[in-house]
Amino acid sequence: MTELPEALAIAGQINGILPGKRIAAVQAAHTPHKLAWYYGERSTYPDLLVGRTIGKAQAHGGFVEIKAGPANILIGEGVELRFHAPAAPRPDKHQLLVEFRDGSALSAAVRMYGGMGCFAAGELNDKYYKVAKEKPSPLSAKFDRRYFDRLISSPGVLKMSLKAFLATEQRIPGLGNGVLQDILFEAGMHPKKKVLTLSQKDMKTLFDSLKGTLAAMAAQGGRDTERDFLGRPGGYKTRLSKNTAGRPCPVCATPIEKESYMGGSVYFCRTCQRM
Repeated sequence: MTELPEALAIAGQINGILPGKRIAAVQAAHTPHKLAWYYGERSTYPDLLVGRTIGKAQAHGGFVEIKAGPANILIGEGVELRFHAPAAPRPDKHQLLVEFRDGSALSAAVRMYGGMGCFAAGELNDKYYKVAKEKPSPLSAKFDRRYFDRLISSPGVLKMSLKAFLATEQRIPGLGNGVLQDILFEAGMHPKKKVLTLSQKDMKTLFDSLKGTLAAMAAQGGRDTERDFLGRPGGYKTRLSKNTAGRPCPVCATPIEKESYMGGSVYFCRTCQRM
C-alpha cells in the first residue's frame, strides 16, 4: 500500500515529469473492480480534464493530488499510479487512464482496494481526504512532541495496542500497517504492546523512531516493498516486511516472525521487541 513515504516520492516524480502536459483523453472504470471507488462523478471526468494542463502534485498522507486546471486528480492508497512514455504500451487492466497530447499517459490500477478520480477544486466531501489535508504531516515541524503527546493521551488510546494507536482511525494520515513495522522495530516495541505500559522514556523513544524512520523512508524514495511512479522499488530497505519474514533479525539473528493481527500482518523480532 502507498503510505506517506511513497506518496511523497510519487508526487516529487510527477512534478519532474507531468507539469505542462495537456490532457487529450480520460477513461475511467475500464476494468471492473469490486473494491475500486471513484472520487467525484465518473461521467464528468472528460469535461473536467480534457484540454487541461497538468500543474503541481502534492502528497497528503497516503494521497497523491495532482492539479489539472480548475480540477484535481486524486489517487488514494492501494492504487498503483504509473507513468507511460509515448511509445510504451498501456496496461491491459486499469481503473483510470489519462492520455496526454504528447502521447504519454498515466494509469491507475487498484491492487486490493482503493480510490481515485477527479473533481472540481474544493468540491470533494471525503472525510479521509479532508483529514489528510488538515492534520500535520509527521515529517513537519508542527508534528512535535507536544502534538504527539496529545495524540497518545486522547480518550480511549491507553487501552489500545501500539498498532491500533499508530495505524488506525487516521490519527496520523499516511502512517499505516506498512511503515509501522520498522517504526516499532527501531523503537524496540512489539505491535501488540499496550499504550498504557509505556513509560515517559518509552514515549520519547517511540516519537523519535516515528519521526526518524519516516524521514529515512522518504529520503530514500519509499520502501523496497512498494513501487514508484516509474515502476521501480523504493530505495529504503525494510527491516521488517514480507521481504524479511523468516530471515534473521538484523540485530540479534532471531528469525523474523509474521502474524495476522487486526486485519493485517505484523512482523516482529521476539527478542528485540518487548511486549
